[in-house]
Amino acid sequence: MPRFAANLSMMYQEFDFLDRFEAAAQDGFKAVEFLFPYEFPAPEIASRLNAHDLTQALFNAPPGDWGAGERGIASLPGREAEFRSGIEQALSYTAALGNDRLHVMAGILGDANDRARHHAVYVENLAFAAEQARTLGVTIVIEPINSRDMPGYFLNYQHDAHAVCKEVGAENLKVQFDLYHCQIMEGDLATTLKATMANVGHIQIAGVPSRHEPDDGEVNYPYLLTLIDELGYAGWVGCEYRPRNGTRDGLTWLKRWQS
Repeated sequence: MPRFAANLSMMYQEFDFLDRFEAAAQDGFKAVEFLFPYEFPAPEIASRLNAHDLTQALFNAPPGDWGAGERGIASLPGREAEFRSGIEQALSYTAALGNDRLHVMAGILGDANDRARHHAVYVENLAFAAEQARTLGVTIVIEPINSRDMPGYFLNYQHDAHAVCKEVGAENLKVQFDLYHCQIMEGDLATTLKATMANVGHIQIAGVPSRHEPDDGEVNYPYLLTLIDELGYAGWVGCEYRPRNGTRDGLTWLKRWQS
């Protein structure tokens, strides 16, 4: 059976952030993920994880100015020093929270004609991040994100993400396969999973097209989750969706897997 991690940035909005850990544990989740931890001291988050016997599956490295619309800085020329400082901060949190996956966001490509320069910066920054993470036993993951939800994002397609990993050549650089984003951009989810699973470092799910519970929409998740098991994936499956109503009212899909 897949191991599910509640995404506390999207789920359990009925609770203050630090109270979401207890709520997730009460509903049977054994792990959590979220976008960013940096608003809270690492020991405070660690205490919530420990109190409720939860594993931290993943979070993101600092993304730049999120409020101003930045969505990562790994591919942004001129931001290399800020990126390296952010990796240092992120890895200090992984040491405290215990997760061995760290998502690095690429950023928004302002000018399509400048893609080659962004690509060169991206590869260099990922090589740095992977080397810093390697000694701590942490895997860096990069995620293709659909252009409808995040226009201009530098990385949109699975094959591009795997090509970047190959170019960097670090064993601890892998792809974060979000089935929601992939369905919107490419479809053919089962075939892509079979072809790329060896280099998949984390999986996330949500219903398509509305990003609600995974029992909502056009994707056959019972089939795909069974396939993920058959392919030998042993990591966490992040539930990065926006509940239709209250989080707990929408967990019927999870109860079916837990039974």
